[in-house]
Amino acid sequence: MKSLGRAAALCGLAAAIWLFMRDHPGDVFRLMRGAGAGLVLAALAHVVPMAANALDWRSLIRRAQRPRFATMLKLVWIRESVNGLLPVARIGGEIVSFRLLGAQGVRPETAVASLVADMQLTLISQLLFALAGVGFLLHEASSGTLRVVGQLAFAITAAAPLLLLFALVQHAKPFERIARVLNRVTGGKVYGLVGRSTRIDQSVKLIWRQSGVVLRYLFVWQTLQCVATAFEIWLALYFLGSRVSAVDAFVLEVLIQLLSSVAFLVPAGLGVQEGGFVLIGGLIGLDPATSLALAGARRIRDLLIYVPGLVMWQFAEYAQKGQRTAGRARLATAASGERGGGAG
Repeated sequence: MKSLGRAAALCGLAAAIWLFMRDHPGDVFRLMRGAGAGLVLAALAHVVPMAANALDWRSLIRRAQRPRFATMLKLVWIRESVNGLLPVARIGGEIVSFRLLGAQGVRPETAVASLVADMQLTLISQLLFALAGVGFLLHEASSGTLRVVGQLAFAITAAAPLLLLFALVQHAKPFERIARVLNRVTGGKVYGLVGRSTRIDQSVKLIWRQSGVVLRYLFVWQTLQCVATAFEIWLALYFLGSRVSAVDAFVLEVLIQLLSSVAFLVPAGLGVQEGGFVLIGGLIGLDPATSLALAGARRIRDLLIYVPGLVMWQFAEYAQKGQRTAGRARLATAASGERGGGAG
């Protein structure tokens, strides 16, 4: 998987460079230089959608085990940073989050269930927002762009059954079934895994049965997150000298987000993101140079938010390792004391 991710990253980087070289790189850098510190401000605005993500993810964890908001915000920061920059097929961040949630006292089945439900609900919301965005483009499209918008609509509609299947897969008890297969293959050596997998399936079902939590996630927290991320787009375009409407920024953001989810194998969406900005930006009236400058602004966000997030991840792992070492030392000291007391 790592080799595939590296190969995808190289291909994406080559595509991104080709796009920049094709569309007058001097114009792109001129726009970014003119925007100056405004692009830094637009990048830092990403803290707002991360906070919304922390709130919606936190709502999926049982109240008794629910970490503080500040802790969840840090986990969202780390998860996005790992998924956004490393060749981990957009699941490495979930694995890291699972480990760190355990250090916060969240039970394994609860942690896995919250991550699975978060992924399911995020994909559903992305699909709904993308359909709304394409509907707007179809309404506003000229005869020259109608074909491209129609192809986008067809692609999103074709993906809908797959996303729906992913959302409903928990009814088939996938974790338990996989564990039972592994147990048979290993001759019963992972029998304990079956019980844990059953608890994970039950925890995912329990989340979906909380209709109020699910509806708030989809129509409150995810909407807030999407609007806040669209504001990043609008703000960056404002400093780049393009005055677009809030609706245009929203459409651009939701379609880029869905495109990034589909191209999950490409680290940081290299090439895919740049191409998406050029294609979708053109549909809302942006010229290629402005679209690529906007893609460059998104890369500034990656540097300012995600690179420090990777550093924070290492600090968190080091602290967790220290806690485990200290715990083992306390156990060893207690056992030594008991032996000494028994000998006396």
